[in-house]
Amino acid sequence: MDRLRNSKYNEVFRYFEEISAIPRGSGNEKQISDYLVGFAGEHELEVIQDEALNIIIKKPASEGYENAPVVILQGHMDMVCEKNKGTVHDFDKDPIKLRVVDDMIYAYGTTLGADDGIAMAYALALLASKDLPHPGLEVLITSDEENTMSGAPALDAGKLKGKLLINLDSEEEGRFLVSSAGGLKAKMIIPVKWEMAPQKLTAFRLGIGGLKGGHSGVEIDKGRGNANKLMGRLLKNIGKECELHIAEINGGLKSNAIPREAEVLLLTDSGNRVKLEAAIKEQELVFRNELRTADPDIHINFENAADKVEKVFSKETADRVIASLVLLPNSIQTMSMEIAGLVESSTNLGVVNTTENEIWIINEIRSSVRSLKRNIFNQVETLAGVIGSSVTVESDYPEWEYNPDSKLRPLFTKVYKEKYNTEPEIVAIHAGLECGVFMNKIEGLDAISLGPDMHDVHTPNEHLCISSTERVYELLLAALKDMKRM
Repeated sequence: MDRLRNSKYNEVFRYFEEISAIPRGSGNEKQISDYLVGFAGEHELEVIQDEALNIIIKKPASEGYENAPVVILQGHMDMVCEKNKGTVHDFDKDPIKLRVVDDMIYAYGTTLGADDGIAMAYALALLASKDLPHPGLEVLITSDEENTMSGAPALDAGKLKGKLLINLDSEEEGRFLVSSAGGLKAKMIIPVKWEMAPQKLTAFRLGIGGLKGGHSGVEIDKGRGNANKLMGRLLKNIGKECELHIAEINGGLKSNAIPREAEVLLLTDSGNRVKLEAAIKEQELVFRNELRTADPDIHINFENAADKVEKVFSKETADRVIASLVLLPNSIQTMSMEIAGLVESSTNLGVVNTTENEIWIINEIRSSVRSLKRNIFNQVETLAGVIGSSVTVESDYPEWEYNPDSKLRPLFTKVYKEKYNTEPEIVAIHAGLECGVFMNKIEGLDAISLGPDMHDVHTPNEHLCISSTERVYELLLAALKDMKRM
């Protein structure tokens, strides 16, 4: 950790360590929200905490910047909670422990939370500073961005004066985001009809693993395997070999993460084992061939289960689940014809969860075109109607349209060129950013999004580049300093 403490911007990393010690999974943000309130009080800064736990901290302009426009620095307080199988970690109670490997910060078998803990760390370092030049600042840290994006819509934007918003929720240095997709989370609910488990059958666990996963927006174009979709194919194919009785099916943890693992608890006659193992091996070879470049480490496990199984899905319920996994749309749906290489619409079958009376299948739908987002939802809703299930919308947030008259975009471009003697990339992104929500709330808002290099976000291999974090903070400080002339 000496690399962090010896950094020129060690305050940024000190605050990142403090933030990482506070559990802050989506829906569990009270402690981190209160921490931010306490920070503001300690530094004698105005603070607002609303019922949704969103935080606004205001700092007056430094000397000479009193007439510069007020700037909103924005990020979110929650993180995606994913861990490797076998990793002992309670996201509701345990701190994220950091480790440094060369120029990278990792956690230990869990997501790191640099998305978006680094935004908070940048903001707190700026708010605590005594000698950095800047316009009036309004630091806005929202809640529940990763799950339902419910914090931003709940915000009373009348509490903000700024018309310039710098979103710090991007993951690639030198790429300034100026447009993002809207999103919708669709939850299909299949009612479970239970039957008594047949006697003298053997319980087995069937699992798919070894997949890379990743962010369901940013990395949806990488061709990576979706464990839930693959499990649907697997069950459909091996079910042709012998009679199977499903007792439980689960896959994925978050709808906005491409699922890396899926598992089924099933019953079958022990005499079917050899036949099933052969069918499973054949399917594993098919998957390995299809994913030989994108996900070469995929594997399928099939082993005896110690579980005492007393009830199983009815055949009708099992057929509905398998049909849903096979037929639900997934991955890229349309590509933009205006911006080369931009995914326009996609959907991610992110979560399958068995509860006492229902099976939940949760899809994260994204599009930069509102009508296409709605069309994908219509496909999900239509399938649900055909198989006798229902669909609810758990979140629905707007797209962020490109602003040709932005003042922030040329400012950051100029500062970047002066520092690095090269042009930054100006890009649209196929992921949900809160900028779209704020555009609808604040008339005349101008926004840009930036951030340091992060890798494997939303996976236990998530890591943050230290030197990139330093450079992006330096860029942010230079841009704020240059706003005196805006």
